[in-house]
Amino acid sequence: MTLPGATRRREMLSKVPEITLWFWIIKILCTTVGESFADWINMTLGVGLELTSVLFTVVLAAVLIWQLSLRRYVPFVYWLTVVVVSVTGTLYTDILTDDLGVPLAVSTTVFAVILAVVFGIWWRSQRTLSIHSITTTPRELFYWLAILVTFALGTAAGDWILELTGWSPGISVLLPAGLIVAVTVGWRLGASPVLSFWLAYILTRPLGANLGDWMGFPTDQGGLGIGVGWTSIIFLAAILATVVYLSVTRADVLETAPREKRIGDPRRERLMLGYLGAVAVLTVGTLTWAAAQPHDVAAASEEGPAVAATLAPGHSATEKFPASDVAGFRTITQDTLDLVTSGDQAGAVARVKDLERAWDAAQSTLQPLDDTGWNVLDGQIDHVLTAVRASTPDATAQADALNTLLASLQ
Repeated sequence: MTLPGATRRREMLSKVPEITLWFWIIKILCTTVGESFADWINMTLGVGLELTSVLFTVVLAAVLIWQLSLRRYVPFVYWLTVVVVSVTGTLYTDILTDDLGVPLAVSTTVFAVILAVVFGIWWRSQRTLSIHSITTTPRELFYWLAILVTFALGTAAGDWILELTGWSPGISVLLPAGLIVAVTVGWRLGASPVLSFWLAYILTRPLGANLGDWMGFPTDQGGLGIGVGWTSIIFLAAILATVVYLSVTRADVLETAPREKRIGDPRRERLMLGYLGAVAVLTVGTLTWAAAQPHDVAAASEEGPAVAATLAPGHSATEKFPASDVAGFRTITQDTLDLVTSGDQAGAVARVKDLERAWDAAQSTLQPLDDTGWNVLDGQIDHVLTAVRASTPDATAQADALNTLLASLQ
């Protein structure tokens, strides 16, 4: 005879997938979609950061209610929740950085503290942080809250690293990938499985985001030039195919309640904790060295030789582009100029990032329409980004660059 409580406990456990290679593959796919899909909705479709954030917060609430209402692990619903959490966490970080002008160093620190608080309350309440202990609704709520914060933290930390180092998207992929390998080695050698899991989970966020940027960014900015729209479609298709495979094979389904892992060797865990600490010190040293090297603040977006382009007499740079796109670029440029004129440098830096993202997102659509016009505007936008993000801003130079761009966007 099976007690009702035991049945409920087994069903709750079956809602969480087994941590296999498939788990990490689909997690990285979801993370990449979080970066590219958020940019596509916000910029390419012109929905705007605030409205996009509100929409995805509502969607997150609905999907999370669906996930919590289930009695067993359903791959489609579980991974849909992860995708929506990924997008939402990215948007929350973008709001802090772009709308509120919070420095990435501050937002990274804040999210790290919030995550520590979540883990602290979770541990104090449940006495475990293991993914295999998700047997009740309160534990599942802690689990999803921690995941949301890890996405926000990973986004802020990843962007901060890019800001510090000026690395291109392709190069920036190597750091989180290397750190994940280091964490995996530590886990294999006896590091705490729970600590290793959450470290790897956090690191997959910048890995997936940088991978998405690398695929979506133009080739002259260190990317593959696929565009954020196609990148989102490719990874969403890969996620769907993987979910279908897992639904059919049940390769990640916990058929029975897994026994808690036996207690590891405390001495080896302490040794591996020292190893992970050494990896952290080495990482900080590498970032400090990279930050000290000469580079532009926006290197990932402005690197590469300038393209010389000249318009034919009587023609404008925007005549072949959709009016709605041009109007969006003009609005952002005018907003940035107004902020520069009013002396709000932090606001101008935040707003000009919207211009950078919108322009990058639209490249795959606009450049085929008029390569010359696109290159003219691209050069002017690069001048704007350089002027606004200069370490010693010159209001006159910023205004000149912005007014030149505005004239071309008529």
